[in-house]
Amino acid sequence: MASIDLTVMYAGIFGLSIAWEATRRGARVRVIDPKGPGAGASGGLVGALAPHVPENWNSKKAFQLESLLMAESWWEEVSAASALPTGYLRSGRLQPLVNAQAIANAQVRAAEAAILWQSKAIWQVIPATGAAWEPVTPSGQLVHDTLTARLSPRMALRALCAAITAKGGEIIRSGDAQGAIVWAAGAAGLQNLSQHFGRLMGSGVKGQALSLAYDAAALPQLFVDGLHIVPHADGTVAIGSTSENQWITEEFDAAGEALHAKALAALPILQYAPIVARWAGIRPRAKTRAPMLGEWPGRAGHYIANGGFKIGFGMAPNVAKVMCDLILSGQDRIPQGFRVTDNL
Repeated sequence: MASIDLTVMYAGIFGLSIAWEATRRGARVRVIDPKGPGAGASGGLVGALAPHVPENWNSKKAFQLESLLMAESWWEEVSAASALPTGYLRSGRLQPLVNAQAIANAQVRAAEAAILWQSKAIWQVIPATGAAWEPVTPSGQLVHDTLTARLSPRMALRALCAAITAKGGEIIRSGDAQGAIVWAAGAAGLQNLSQHFGRLMGSGVKGQALSLAYDAAALPQLFVDGLHIVPHADGTVAIGSTSENQWITEEFDAAGEALHAKALAALPILQYAPIVARWAGIRPRAKTRAPMLGEWPGRAGHYIANGGFKIGFGMAPNVAKVMCDLILSGQDRIPQGFRVTDNL
């Protein structure tokens, strides 16, 4: 292989997305991960590409909106280059409304979405129909949005790897870092950054999820009391996830099992669906709670892409775009609040 333009350290969703974007722009790319792709938090089950609530608009919500709107074509190109599916579908989402105040709040948000989402998706209040694939809703009303999408995290990572190698990039477990270097090292990377700078830059948050064998592949996602219920293309439904700031073990445990009962209460039709997979991992949350992107202060030629937390897959297309703009073209389009220095 010719000399390397860009080395990406670690192969989670941010690292692989940046590697793919750089490869498709013609850069010579190497990805190094001693444990292999998806070994960390990105190797999960849920894959909910869900928008923030359309109110109190800020740079994080605007960046995420841009990423969600570009996701369909971006993932289609990954599939075309790799000849593999990603499980992507803009499936929409239903959320229950518990009372009259919740309905009123949702209607205000519907008006906000009409403006903020640029007429490219809608957020609306609709009556429940009593269909089996609807969450229990005390008010008889639901929020329906058409912006929410889904993909299979593991399928998406496999497709990204295949797309990168099909375009001439390489993904290896050990080797020399050459050219510009992007550190996309997840929770362990945040710990290392905190030690490097002598202050807290972020922390790991344990997440757990499980998967049920139930074919609802073309149906919308549900979001009930903080719980994502996500139908996938492979005939499974992902249930997740927890957010645990303290934990005894990094393995799947009782807190993960409790998701099952919560899902059955929200959607009784799942009661006979067997559990087919369980997952636990430590997700990276930057101090600002936005992705941490940009140059590594004091280390010329080194860059950081970290802090995907729960929204890494949804943010990935735009994260890849702005990081490659910066590294390959010298164009700094990273929003305020996302910069590494914002966490110092």
